[in-house]
Amino acid sequence: MFDQARLEQARSVSTLLGRVAIGAIFLVHGLTKFTGGLSGTTAFFEQIGVPLAGVAAPAVAVLEVVGGIALILGAALPVFGVLLALDMLGAIVFVHGANGFGADKGGYEFVLALAAASLMIAFSGGGALAADGLLRRRSGRSGATVA
Repeated sequence: MFDQARLEQARSVSTLLGRVAIGAIFLVHGLTKFTGGLSGTTAFFEQIGVPLAGVAAPAVAVLEVVGGIALILGAALPVFGVLLALDMLGAIVFVHGANGFGADKGGYEFVLALAAASLMIAFSGGGALAADGLLRRRSGRSGATVA
């Protein structure tokens, strides 16, 4: 039905759209931690039992902002994809896990989807429209894009 070139174009565009959507979610969540005040985020982290909340709150905020931008650009995807997935696993452990699966009850459904999407993006190669792929091609390294 599709020839190989069209299939590769569809993969690149769909990977770009996925990276941008997931990256934007992380970017907005991270910015909210700053605009709402890191002191409030730190207090919330302390309340839910996050170890070293005073360090964890700004670290998570920075990770979500920088990681969100990295996903959007397709840069350092293995690093940021894994870190963001771990971030969401922490959200499951400390916040959402006790509420069950359903997002409508504050459960872990949404953050699990973000963790899974982050891992898929981490090891997708980012597609032809990712900074990682452009750098790979520019340096002459192979490393074909998987998705």
